[in-house]
Amino acid sequence: MSSDFYSISIKPYSAIIIKICRAYTDTQEDFEDYYQEVCLQIWRTRNNFRGQSDWSTWVYRLALNVSLTMLKKRKNTEQYLTAESLPDGLAEDSQAFADEALNHLYGAIKRLSEVDRGVILLYLEERSYQEIAEITGTNANNIGVRINRIKERLKKMLDGKVN
Repeated sequence: MSSDFYSISIKPYSAIIIKICRAYTDTQEDFEDYYQEVCLQIWRTRNNFRGQSDWSTWVYRLALNVSLTMLKKRKNTEQYLTAESLPDGLAEDSQAFADEALNHLYGAIKRLSEVDRGVILLYLEERSYQEIAEITGTNANNIGVRINRIKERLKKMLDGKVN
């Protein structure tokens, strides 16, 4: 993958890729595997992008699909990225497991269904209901209701009222 492609087509979207990968992993090593696989798949399938949606929507959907696939397969890759070998600027962001409050939030998010995890992450990225529906392949009319239910469930989990 060229550094130009990474700088132009992946790095601007690294925050959401990191959040999605973090929501579907339990360890830094797994997180790095997921992030690497998402970046690789973006690069491999870049020519499949038809422009029917925004590039960001396509990247987010691909990141969700890759994460869900890896979650189901628990596939190990032969080559791992380490914090030292991550592209410039990502090493600081890759310490996804360092903040305890954030770990608590991600712990609650992980207890949601796979689809609800993706929905709440996109909501936290301030995506519109239409964008969330497009990315997750659901109906925009139902996203608002779904988000409110997810937020209530998360609040109960964080307050210790739900296991």
